[in-house]
Amino acid sequence: MAKRPENSRDKAHTDGLPKTEPLSPSQLRQDAAAKRMLRRLVQGENPPTAPLSIVDRLAGSPYANPMIQVGGVDTSARKTLDFALHLAETMFRYGAGALEVETSIIAVTAALGLKNIEVDITNQSVAINYAPKDQTPISLLRVVRSWTNNYAGLAKVHRLVTDIVAGGVGRDEAIRRLDEAITSPKPFPRWMVTMAFGVFAAVFVGVLGGGPISSAIAFVANLGVSLLARQLGRWRVPDFFTTAACSFAVTISALLLWRFGLTNAPAIVVVGGILLLLPTGRLVSSVQDAINGFPVTAAGRFVSTLLTFGAIVAGIAVAFVLGAMTGMQEIDVTETFPPAYDLWVLVIFIALAVMAIGITEQTSWELLLPTAGVGVLGYFVLLGAGALGVGERFSPALAAVVIGLLARVVALKMGAPQLVVAVPAALILLPGLTIFRSMYVLTIEESNILLGAGGMLAAGAIVLGTAGGIVLGDTLARPLTRSLASNERRRARRR
Repeated sequence: MAKRPENSRDKAHTDGLPKTEPLSPSQLRQDAAAKRMLRRLVQGENPPTAPLSIVDRLAGSPYANPMIQVGGVDTSARKTLDFALHLAETMFRYGAGALEVETSIIAVTAALGLKNIEVDITNQSVAINYAPKDQTPISLLRVVRSWTNNYAGLAKVHRLVTDIVAGGVGRDEAIRRLDEAITSPKPFPRWMVTMAFGVFAAVFVGVLGGGPISSAIAFVANLGVSLLARQLGRWRVPDFFTTAACSFAVTISALLLWRFGLTNAPAIVVVGGILLLLPTGRLVSSVQDAINGFPVTAAGRFVSTLLTFGAIVAGIAVAFVLGAMTGMQEIDVTETFPPAYDLWVLVIFIALAVMAIGITEQTSWELLLPTAGVGVLGYFVLLGAGALGVGERFSPALAAVVIGLLARVVALKMGAPQLVVAVPAALILLPGLTIFRSMYVLTIEESNILLGAGGMLAAGAIVLGTAGGIVLGDTLARPLTRSLASNERRRARRR
């Protein structure tokens, strides 16, 4: 009896005898493709219970696909873990978000040859657990108890992580570079930071509608506030009371000048003084942490942010009560001011304000002008959205999306994290005047307490919308910046 040939199909015939014919190569390929499609529909790409590899957390970050430098288990894993914790602590101290810290730890440990790593970030603590198979696990914890303004140092750490991931830096060299970044002086001396506080207040008062006299008053008042904050810091006064004292000093100075007729816009002077006291960086980081899946860290930063807002409220309230007891004139918080300068002058003011903020945050010199450019473009978007009738709440959020997107592109191009460019550029969007007016109504005009509470809710919506817009812009820019991250890593390999 003849054997049936392989890869054949039976075909019915009228004589009742089964006859076969071989399949063509195209039919075989079609059958295989159909089977693969059916398998995907039934089983899926991956088993549904398979654990997610921690290295997959690097997807979408500048550190995706790190180059592994060490084969097998590192015999001195403890040194690598200590370095990773020191790196994480430095990034937290300089203002980085939880996601950026986590991805940096994962990228560095993976590039230096450590697998089986678990990272847990909770508010101000970082824990790393290293559990290699058939070996004694190692668990380390580091708590961050201090913060400082040093965006230039944060950019250096970002470049260090990029070089490690690119395979161009070993562990010993990385330890040396991290110590160098920590011990290197900040780019701007203390006196320049103090002057930058005053310059920001002066030019922003001009943007809000104040004239040259109001700007000069805001400049002098902010110099005094900066010196006061520095002295209270030397005395180890908690940040809450330092912020309250600074907002009190700004408000009482404006009231005194208003009483003696030296200014006709005391509300604008107060706004220019308290705007730099607003916890912009912490708020953006907290919203970013909440969106990226770090609820405990976000909650801790939200509490810190609310305390700062409470300190500002307390300082303004005490100044108003003291002014009312001494018979000072009440401020007309409903008064609006037309623009005091032409548009081109306001654009220059915005650029100067953003650069002044960058100096106070200790941004590197080469990032000042690009950050100012991002801030100016965001201001144009704010003006355009307002002209289109988008609304005073949605316009800052829309401008923040543009700022967040451009900030990621510019920051990666300059070798820095997105936050370094986004926070200074977005500070001009915060509703300082709305916050001040709501504070005044809540503390002085008790009959309109509901109006004041509504104003605070509106200001909070604008602030959260701005912070969320920055995070959204950063997310939208990730597909556009993959090539930038790749180019940065290629440059690191060449170095």
